[in-house]
Amino acid sequence: MYVCLCKGITDTQIRRAIAEGVTDYRQLRKSLGLADQCGKCGMVARQIYRESLAAADTPALFYPAAMAVA
Repeated sequence: MYVCLCKGITDTQIRRAIAEGVTDYRQLRKSLGLADQCGKCGMVARQIYRESLAAADTPALFYPAAMAVA
């Protein structure tokens, strides 16, 4: 979905930037040019940023089954 209509930035681009190592919201804004024109995308971009970081910090829910010892 488009988050920033002024620059044509999508949520996928925001998530990709975070996956590639952007860990600071200011750095994200600067690297993508978010919220530097009309600013309407700022709140949605920050929400996606927070959700993406939270998801990255969440431990995996899959635990391999222990092998049975005979």
